[in-house]
Amino acid sequence: MICKLPPIALCVVLILGLMASAGHANDRALALVGAEVYSSPTAAPILDAVVVSSGGIITAIGRRGEIKPPRDARVIDCSGKTVVAGYWNSHVHFTQATWNNAAGGSARVLEAHMREMLTRWGFTTVWDLGSNPYNSLALRRRVESGEVAGPRILLTGMIFPKGGHPAYLPAELQLPEAGAPDEAAKMARDELQIGLDGMKLFTGSYMGDRPVVNMDAAVAKAAVVVAHAQGKPVFAHPQNRKGVDVAVAAGVDVLAHTIPTEPGYTTDELAHFKSKGTALIPTLSIWMSVSIDAAATERLVRSGIDQLKAFSANGGLVFFGTDVGFYTFSDPSLEFELMHHALSEMEVLASLTTNPASYFKAVRKGRVEQGFDADLVVLDGDPAVNVRNFAKVVATIRAGQVIYEKP
Repeated sequence: MICKLPPIALCVVLILGLMASAGHANDRALALVGAEVYSSPTAAPILDAVVVSSGGIITAIGRRGEIKPPRDARVIDCSGKTVVAGYWNSHVHFTQATWNNAAGGSARVLEAHMREMLTRWGFTTVWDLGSNPYNSLALRRRVESGEVAGPRILLTGMIFPKGGHPAYLPAELQLPEAGAPDEAAKMARDELQIGLDGMKLFTGSYMGDRPVVNMDAAVAKAAVVVAHAQGKPVFAHPQNRKGVDVAVAAGVDVLAHTIPTEPGYTTDELAHFKSKGTALIPTLSIWMSVSIDAAATERLVRSGIDQLKAFSANGGLVFFGTDVGFYTFSDPSLEFELMHHALSEMEVLASLTTNPASYFKAVRKGRVEQGFDADLVVLDGDPAVNVRNFAKVVATIRAGQVIYEKP
């Protein structure tokens, strides 16, 4: 018996069939064969390993001979290579002109810029700490649909202190400035309501040759209360010690920068960071570009390194971040090298993987283990031998899909 479907029903069947076929193609198993694998920063490497993923999840990991790739898997020969979990960059900005028409711009152009900025460097999850949310939300939708190859994107809203329009942002740019707690609370509610994942507070705004404008602690606290009530984290941009102390008083979760123009963190600040679980994104390499005087630059960088060392030695949690997007350089090699002055190679790996994954409760990310998301980076070199090998990315894999492969 032949069943004849009406034209509309036939179209629906055909569309569903195509969707199922596309989904099946995307679920094709992937096998990385022959690599040295660091399943976590604290685990001994697995030599001559095989990592198999299917449906976006790591389904098997072990020594070659113990694990056999599925017959239909795409096999990538990783002999002589190193595999680690996908990187987090916890401080980026989608503010460059390329992203201004993220909703309707060429997917090819967007993907090329994403590749240069992030995916070629191994980043599979990023925190955007301030951009036009309507551009960034549109970009995220296109990434999640598979139209643009890119990382998982988490977004924050921003609040500035009253009269604290930073000197480095265009004067005509309208910024959300809060001078009272109720204003900050409303701004935070409005920002989070549109689908953002956290908040960023400028607890200190750089004003050029004028004094820094710091946010009042009560104003910052009001925004923190709103965000925390929704289970959302709050980042702080301090410009000086006062800005750090405002962040401390307000209960901010993550410091987005060190403060190298100031002496090191005080004993009380370090004790607070440890007791409250406050995390730090050091962004050391940006201090190389804020002064034209070589001696001043060296002092800033050394101060930032010393602050990172003290913070980490006191048990503080460190996240990797580069401020890429605001700054035009994208190669993270220098950041790796500078962080290595304060941290071991495996502590740098933790800042890229397990630290942010655990802190932000991404329970299936940050490790190369069975059952975890297949967010992976293939490196042409062992980062335990040379920290700059973290930047020698051969392939970036997100949810089992190769989103960057070195030509």
